[in-house]
Amino acid sequence: MTALVAGVPVIAIDGPSGAGKGTVSRAVARALGWTLLDSGALYRLVAYAGRADGVDLADEPALARIAQALDIRFESTEAGGEVVRLRDRDVTREIRTERAGSDASRVAALPMVRRALLDRQRRFARLPGLVADGRDMGSVVFPDAAVKIFLTASAEERARRRHKQLKEQGITANLAALSLEIAERDRRDATRAASPLVQSADAIVIDTSVMAVDAVVERILGIARERLKF
Repeated sequence: MTALVAGVPVIAIDGPSGAGKGTVSRAVARALGWTLLDSGALYRLVAYAGRADGVDLADEPALARIAQALDIRFESTEAGGEVVRLRDRDVTREIRTERAGSDASRVAALPMVRRALLDRQRRFARLPGLVADGRDMGSVVFPDAAVKIFLTASAEERARRRHKQLKEQGITANLAALSLEIAERDRRDATRAASPLVQSADAIVIDTSVMAVDAVVERILGIARERLKF
């Protein structure tokens, strides 16, 4: 693995759903001018493409083939927002729904799919550096990452954030139902046989429950500057 990212500094940011990984990772990557890997989006795209093609989400070989052949592009708006394209179609909104998140968690538990996406994720590592957002970035995908961060937050706070995010997108959601879904996703992610969600022994834990996004970003940038000497 080391040869694949030789000379490329990697900041691996892991943690459970709703801990703030996506928002924080985008901000850190933007501040440094580095590439961003949103690994969760890859699994959401596999699940979304599978459903679009009429594939059962328990059909591991079929989903692995979809993962290997994914025609995707990650772009940004002028304001710095994300744009995700699947087969030249903007699916940014569709892959951020609760259903897409739940589907992604199911698909991510399939070893063949994880293997199909592993090399693709590692190829995101290019100069000047990579910020990798996911659940197994520091433990599996980039075990030699120079900086490993594990973001966490209380389940109640994570559900509250997701509820607020969905409301801002005009999507109706029930807070109690979101809490149950997050608890189930945590259980599924932590107990899956393939690359479960775990905190790397050498990761720095940051509890974001009562921290502002800017404060979390500055903390990570400070750690990166200290470790990487820039």
